Amino acid sequence: MNELRDVARWGTPADAVSLSSGVRDLLGAALGVTGPRPAAATADLPAGRLSETVLKELRSVCPTVTTDDAARLAHAAGKSTDDLLRLRAGQAGDAPDAVARPAAQQQVADLLAVCSRLRVAVVPFGGGTSVVGGLAARREGFAGVLAVDLAALDRLVHLDRVSRTATFEAGVRAPRAEQLLAAEGFTLGHFPQSFEYASLGGFAATRSSGQASAGYGRFDRMVVGLRAATPIGLLDTGRAPESAAGPDLRQLLLGSEGAFGVITELTVRVRPAPRARHYAGWSFPSFDAGAHAVRALAQDGPLPTVLRLSDETETAINAATGGPQADGCLAVVGVEGTAEDVAGRTAALEQRLAGLGGTPLGTGPGEAWQEGRFRAPYLRDALLDAGAIAETLETATFWDRLPATYAAVRAALMENLSGAGTPPLVLCHISHVYDSGASLYFTVVAAQAEEPVAQWQAAKAAASDAIATSGATITHHHGVGRVHRPWYTREIGDVGVAALQGVKQALDPHGILNPGILLP
Repeated sequence: MNELRDVARWGTPADAVSLSSGVRDLLGAALGVTGPRPAAATADLPAGRLSETVLKELRSVCPTVTTDDAARLAHAAGKSTDDLLRLRAGQAGDAPDAVARPAAQQQVADLLAVCSRLRVAVVPFGGGTSVVGGLAARREGFAGVLAVDLAALDRLVHLDRVSRTATFEAGVRAPRAEQLLAAEGFTLGHFPQSFEYASLGGFAATRSSGQASAGYGRFDRMVVGLRAATPIGLLDTGRAPESAAGPDLRQLLLGSEGAFGVITELTVRVRPAPRARHYAGWSFPSFDAGAHAVRALAQDGPLPTVLRLSDETETAINAATGGPQADGCLAVVGVEGTAEDVAGRTAALEQRLAGLGGTPLGTGPGEAWQEGRFRAPYLRDALLDAGAIAETLETATFWDRLPATYAAVRAALMENLSGAGTPPLVLCHISHVYDSGASLYFTVVAAQAEEPVAQWQAAKAAASDAIATSGATITHHHGVGRVHRPWYTREIGDVGVAALQGVKQALDPHGILNPGILLP
């Protein structure tokens, strides 16, 4: 038996939140939550399957390979609600048999060569923040599973002030990257909800999108070069910002989730750190009206750095739990840059949003959102403690399909989480915008059933079917992992699957890299 401690929670224990008695009463009255669900104190770890002979060979190329139970447990799962519920029940069956912590890129390449020869499955591990089962490799047919933790690859290799690019090792965590860049007057500008713990390599491997994507872009569009270790050697991509030299091989690695190679180094575009910021709230009478305004900004400008729109339910729940007060739907509009640029764009936005039917709410709602934007995972822990199920899912679609996708996914979640006769809370916001479409991000809170993992899986499957039927993509920024794989294969079709399997066979002929993730 092994102590779970804080493995089955998000982030730093000191930052944990507690629900007030009023909120607990509200959960009972509104959702039928019956009471706390205490987590198990310990977890059962299966015995490690890697033989001493295999471990000796692994350690010959990477001395820091450990079979320590605490290390294995710390790498047993990501941070989805499924993951946390299983760990809270003491189930750690997906824990790797050993954990390697390579200190250099060549060690990663050497490990993959050994693992390929000995048929050891490899799970690349960055910050461990996957919410789609991306760390649960298939075990069948392999001698065991090795987690390759890249945390020691944490250097800023080179900063090019002229080209405004920075080359990092892939294990650098996002806060450290921002700290290193800030010392030189730059920023990456990538702030997803996982920011505090995720790695740059993980951002690339999952096509992450940050909360300021309207201004700074998605992470995959920031990447101008990648280096990856594969079982057959190193792959270097990107020697110019754009190129006509055949298909862009960077795109094979971006979003590949470790299935084609382990990203060890990446070169990213950086920008001067903003000197000024202005975040404000705007209200719109309905989600449709707000979506029309958001689309107008995305297509015709002016485009802010941050642009988000909550639906009526999310706006009301946020207001009821101490968040920004707004009638109808709340939009958060943020601008960053030089003082002159921020002043000019803010004035233009105010004029444009007023003309689109918006009501200004001042800077309070925008600043409140900024202050609490990384807090939601801690709130989820508190809701799980109280006996509620809390989870998120996201998609993206073209503007003309957005209303139908929103309605279909919301209906699927409402129907499939109302088993006890008490409807769930289904919240949604537009989180990322483009001239041709946007991302919808749903949050669900419901009373836990007797088997909460099965409860959520059924609801998630229904919502995923609704996403696919509406013509939207199965994921905008969470990635495919295990959870989305059936719908992803439907989305790209048989020919697309065959093309990716061909790449897999070429780069990973023995299939050791994250087996069961991304590809069927």
